[in-house]
Amino acid sequence: MSEVPEIENKVSEALRALNSGKLSISKLDDFLGNPNLAALVRRLYLESKYNVKLSSIASTVIDFVGVVGRNIENPIGAVQVPLGVVGPLLVKGDYAKGEFFVPMATTEGALVAGVNRGIKAITLSDGARTKVLYDGMARAPLIWTPSVVEAQRLASWIKENIETLRKVVKEVTSHGELVEVQNFIVGNMLWPRLVFKTGDAMGMNMVTIAADRLCSFIDNNYPGPHRCITVSGNLCTDKKPSSINRLLGRGKYVIAEAVVKRDVLSKVMRTTPEEVHYANISKNLLGNAVAGSPSFNGHAANIIAAVFIATGQDVAQVVESSMAYTWTELRGEDLYISVTLPSLEVGTVGGGTWLPTQREALELLGVAGGGSEPGLNALKFAEIVSATVLAGELNLLASQATGELAKAHERLGRGKKT
Repeated sequence: MSEVPEIENKVSEALRALNSGKLSISKLDDFLGNPNLAALVRRLYLESKYNVKLSSIASTVIDFVGVVGRNIENPIGAVQVPLGVVGPLLVKGDYAKGEFFVPMATTEGALVAGVNRGIKAITLSDGARTKVLYDGMARAPLIWTPSVVEAQRLASWIKENIETLRKVVKEVTSHGELVEVQNFIVGNMLWPRLVFKTGDAMGMNMVTIAADRLCSFIDNNYPGPHRCITVSGNLCTDKKPSSINRLLGRGKYVIAEAVVKRDVLSKVMRTTPEEVHYANISKNLLGNAVAGSPSFNGHAANIIAAVFIATGQDVAQVVESSMAYTWTELRGEDLYISVTLPSLEVGTVGGGTWLPTQREALELLGVAGGGSEPGLNALKFAEIVSATVLAGELNLLASQATGELAKAHERLGRGKKT
């Protein structure tokens, strides 16, 4: 009890210092010695300054001790997003095997209901088959050389010394492994696109640190004239749509497919394989081609964003993770549908995956933390995500083919009742 007056005095002192301009909000953690107390003072300061109440923002289970400096700076609380669940989703993958209830955090009415309808159709049709074709996180430094001759010489030197470079990587990470180097030269500029295995981590921080160390190694050991311009030369490519990620992959290159039975489509979605197939080729293929879209899908980003928010992924990487190809074929009386995600960037350790609610969402899927072997949980998670996207694509095509999309959004997204 004796600590209460002391804490109140420190809070009052901090508020006076903020109001006088002698202290900035970014220095509160050091000034108060406690990130949770600093969050409180920031909140009180803003409430007073702008005459607002931040009581809902204050309501959080997050302990900012450990989070500050790792996941956030200058915290004042947390933002809550409604969390729903879809399932059971039957997945038949190399890593994800069985039925799953998938958490989705979103503010878009009808999204969870729609994905759930697609999941029902897929599960009743013997489930989704999934496969990860490629696993590698890339970081591409940009190196200046005086000429194309020198750029080519440096590219060859990097290839010749790849075993040494792999040992350098192991000096800075026990989980990262340099798999290959993809060299790209434009004029006198060289981008060595470094590709890493990153275990169960999405791995962006890991590969950035490793790439920085490799740049230092090159600087100290390559004899020719050169200069590392930046550790990231945008040929990686991170948080931007790009052709290189669509073609070569980044993160997990994963495919989910299913053969949806005609009677299931009729009963669950009130449509036919022919109608869904025509909607796909006219909308996702022709429509996106006319628009100049870099990928050909209906709304993969919707599902990926909702799962990312729920499970503590890097939400900015929805940009490249949602580049997807939705493909359909008529298979006798039934519908074949697949979704290909060439750049799905997910992890089950690191980033926001250790936060309390996000950790629980990953536990619900059976993928929290590291796998029994490094990388297995992240691969399993990637397969689950791809199957969930498949369900979302199926439902969107079916609902548009039958004219139900606007009605569903009017009923669920706007809170209206039929």
